[in-house]
Amino acid sequence: MAANLSWSTLGKATDLRHRIFFTIGLLIVYRLGTYIPVPGIDGAALREFMDSASAGLGGILNMFTGGAISRMGIFALGIMPYISASIIVQLLASMLPRLEQLKKEGEQGRKKINQYTRYGTVGLAFFQAYGIAVSLERGGLAHDPGLYFQAAAVITLVGGTMFLMWLGEQITARGIGNGISLIIFVGIVAEIPAALAQFFSQGRSGAISPVVIIGVIVMVVAVIAFVVFMERALRKIHIQYPRRQVGMKVYDGGSSHLPIKVNPAGVIPAIFASSLLLLPVTVSTFSGSETGPVMSTILAYFGPGQPLYLLFFVGMIVFFSYFYTANVAFKVDDVADNLKNQNGFVPGIRPGPRTAEYLEYVVNRVLVLGSAYLAAVCLLPEILRSQLAIPFYFGGTSVLIVVSVTMDTINQVQSHLLAHQYEGLIEKSQLRGKKRTGARRPPARR
Repeated sequence: MAANLSWSTLGKATDLRHRIFFTIGLLIVYRLGTYIPVPGIDGAALREFMDSASAGLGGILNMFTGGAISRMGIFALGIMPYISASIIVQLLASMLPRLEQLKKEGEQGRKKINQYTRYGTVGLAFFQAYGIAVSLERGGLAHDPGLYFQAAAVITLVGGTMFLMWLGEQITARGIGNGISLIIFVGIVAEIPAALAQFFSQGRSGAISPVVIIGVIVMVVAVIAFVVFMERALRKIHIQYPRRQVGMKVYDGGSSHLPIKVNPAGVIPAIFASSLLLLPVTVSTFSGSETGPVMSTILAYFGPGQPLYLLFFVGMIVFFSYFYTANVAFKVDDVADNLKNQNGFVPGIRPGPRTAEYLEYVVNRVLVLGSAYLAAVCLLPEILRSQLAIPFYFGGTSVLIVVSVTMDTINQVQSHLLAHQYEGLIEKSQLRGKKRTGARRPPARR
């Protein structure tokens, strides 16, 4: 994909260049916000606590918040409340007729659903922020515990999450790439150098053997190659178009292929599944010994590396792979209707409902492989991390997010470059047409 990028064309595409600079500027704002602390936090006690809790905290939470949770920055909640709210709204939209009708109303319905998602984000962010504020007090990490500290922490954390949601929407609308995915991507990439330094320092101290270090490097390269291969894999369905007559001419029917990705949902199932596992870890992290019996039981069975945690993680990945594909990524009814309107058909399958049933059958069978691939990539490094104490940044979820977001962003850049080239060709053809018409006018028709 990168071989098709031309620097000369990129320099001429002014709109694309503005979009890239706009995206980079907002991502810099996000990174700066991760270093602004929540008011009332005891910095010395927080650093001491993070040094002792880095083994459990430095994985999932730091990955999705870009290190903000370890510094207790204003973006400590990250974008996870917005993702969780999106999951809830999409689940409700598939069950409630009123929300299902909104999805069919076009742009106005989509705006209404986005409004409901924002309301849900505020509610979830408030709940998580209050849990973190209480946990910080119980862990002795606040200068002046009390109602004022709780209110300040909740307002700051909820405001940070809503600001991140706005940044993501602005990047998606006026920048390049998916804003929410890019925010998570930047958070992961920004923390990789520190994770590498920590990993190699453990190797120098003898905590990790050189064989394990070489094995981890080989594993990361193999996972990247496997993810690229699976993300590019397609199942092509042959489409036939009948002969058509225009005036006195008869045009032969053509044929094409309908590409179905092995993993149509991309990295979304892994992000959704991880976001559902973050809440108990986030709330209990700062509580220390003050964790209640219910939370202690949940963490004992659903802590990272535990069998129920891994089983729930895999189940959620498989569920969201099918759910997101059926409701967002590849709607078989819409695809079948589009083929019918274009007079296209699958050989041997009648257009309309029969085509939709056939496409659903194919997609469900393809998703068996796609969901298994996602679960394997996310699960295998989790097991290795729990057994060999490998940092979470070398896990499958982080590699999957980085590779998938990079490929998606490059594809969007290529689409903008291609559109710019077509616009240039159209402008040249119009100028040539004007020159010809200026030199010689055609005879007037009566």
